[in-house]
Amino acid sequence: MVHVEGETPVPLLHARGLSYARNDESIFGPLDFMLHRGEVVLIEGDNGSGKTTLLKVLSGLLEPATGNILLDGEELTLARLSHQVALMGHLPGLKSDLSAIENLDFTIGVFGLRPGITPALALASVGLEGYEDVAIRQLSAGQKKRVALARLLLVPAALWLLDEPYANLDKEGIDLVNRLLDAHARRGGAALITSHGAYAFTTGAPRRLPLRSAA
Repeated sequence: MVHVEGETPVPLLHARGLSYARNDESIFGPLDFMLHRGEVVLIEGDNGSGKTTLLKVLSGLLEPATGNILLDGEELTLARLSHQVALMGHLPGLKSDLSAIENLDFTIGVFGLRPGITPALALASVGLEGYEDVAIRQLSAGQKKRVALARLLLVPAALWLLDEPYANLDKEGIDLVNRLLDAHARRGGAALITSHGAYAFTTGAPRRLPLRSAA
């Protein structure tokens, strides 16, 4: 997408009239919001307000009840999801019998590789140098979260959807997440995150997206 000086930049993500319902019960929406490159936006809402559900809708795992989603000004389709949108959920989504490096190699095979990064470098960037050949089942919950973060560093996706990225991390890990978010935003990416803690502060406080059920 080429940006012409003087024109309003096209948002990376644009949700229009987006809502989701389960068994005819509204979970959230309708929502209208934009996310521009370089932004980190925190989804705010009480338990049950649909924060996780919204991320699943935006990642294509769930079908919205109404509305549509634009990515770089074009309709988001399943064909575009795998290389342009990266979701990290509550569970790390790692194969427990494979090593850390094998899990990252698998990720590259499915989602591609961002230029200038390697699996070993990604692990070192999250503090796991020397853990390349350790099976995932032997890692702590915090170390598994770090492998999941390393996976984010590898993929070329511009849009990160992170559900509770600070969970199972100590203060050092929380700072790591903030550094990764800052670096991703500086590269021209953007992130939409949920958090129950007051940790989601990158360079300056992120913009906040209040989420309330339509009920």
